[in-house]
Amino acid sequence: MTGFHLAQVNVGRIVAPIDGPELACFVAELPAINKLAEESPGFVWRMVDDDGADATTLRPDGADDLLLVNCSVWESVEVLRDYVYRSDHLRVLTRRREWFTRMTEAHQALWWVPAGHRPTVAEAVERVALLREHGSGPRAFTFRDPHPAPTA
Repeated sequence: MTGFHLAQVNVGRIVAPIDGPELACFVAELPAINKLAEESPGFVWRMVDDDGADATTLRPDGADDLLLVNCSVWESVEVLRDYVYRSDHLRVLTRRREWFTRMTEAHQALWWVPAGHRPTVAEAVERVALLREHGSGPRAFTFRDPHPAPTA
């Protein structure tokens, strides 16, 4: 084990306001999916708002109310992959087109952080921007092109 953990961010544009009927099923799924993450092997931390429930009220500076940011920290790429693609999270993920518009550019990024570090919204969206501008690399990468944790 290194002194680093894996941070991940997803950004997405919802199809309607978060409190609208179009998103009711999505909002109803959040408590169970967040609990599943927190109870998953290798989970370290997830971004939440001041109420501590989820991050649906957090926005990057200048973003409109339809842009959501989800950020969390995990022990490794493998444990995050297991949560995303081999748990009940996948059932909810397969419904994303009901709730989110299709994004044509990168909307997810992974990167290594020192153990104990908690990314901010600004830091998280900066990693997506790095991936969009420069492609996959050690500072921002994807599941398809993972980079190893730093050695020091």
